[in-house]
Amino acid sequence: MTANELLARFSEQQVAAFFLVLARVSPLFILAPLFSSKMIPGRVRTIIAVGLAVGLMPVVKHGVIDLDPLAFAGQVVKEVVVGLAFAYGLAAMFAGLQVAGSLLDTLIGFSFGSLVDPVTGNQSTVIAQLYSLFGVAILIAIGGDAWIIKGLARTYDAVPMLDAPAIGSLVEGAQVAFSGIFVAAFMIGAPVIIALIITDAAFGVVSRVVPQLNVFAVGFPAKVTVGLLLIGVTMPFVGAWLAGELQQSVLQALQTLKVA
Repeated sequence: MTANELLARFSEQQVAAFFLVLARVSPLFILAPLFSSKMIPGRVRTIIAVGLAVGLMPVVKHGVIDLDPLAFAGQVVKEVVVGLAFAYGLAAMFAGLQVAGSLLDTLIGFSFGSLVDPVTGNQSTVIAQLYSLFGVAILIAIGGDAWIIKGLARTYDAVPMLDAPAIGSLVEGAQVAFSGIFVAAFMIGAPVIIALIITDAAFGVVSRVVPQLNVFAVGFPAKVTVGLLLIGVTMPFVGAWLAGELQQSVLQALQTLKVA
């Protein structure tokens, strides 16, 4: 079969539907955890996005698509907005891990050293990178990529291809997701943060009792030891939190998608 014969099997409506599906899939590779990782080359992410669009085509129901250039461009923008709304909720969940790592880096004293995070491609500190890589590992281990793809397929039940989403619901969902970043960060880092505050208070008392003691020389290694020890102890709980939070984030992202 030649390329012309293969293309002849596809109608204009099918090609237009494919590009609309691709427009909704693409934001995953910009914001969503794992899919947007800079460790995956851009060409590979593009191929995966096209493959997901091809895989979703048979399950997506659509009517007659208006092929007028302006109307079709509006449909593409709408699909991108829906995809961004879904991916943003997942990105906010994953950002809680990075914010928790940044808080711990500041308290322990690692904030002076920063490296390029291989997951996000941005400058970040040591513990933030540790939590970021740990989150990706847990996401793969629990099959979170499959949950995200299934959630993306369910977005067509909430907002069909030719329907417009409710902007008010999208804005409210984005606000809730953003405010949850800091709550999640404190939930993840709370045991380590409390232990480090107690350690600082203890060294403050010691410095008053024994003024000759160089608190900075003794306190920094102690804080590093306490911080790293408690981070290692709390990692299993962080993994369990991430598994439950991923399901909740997918569900919440779907609930914010409503037809106008």
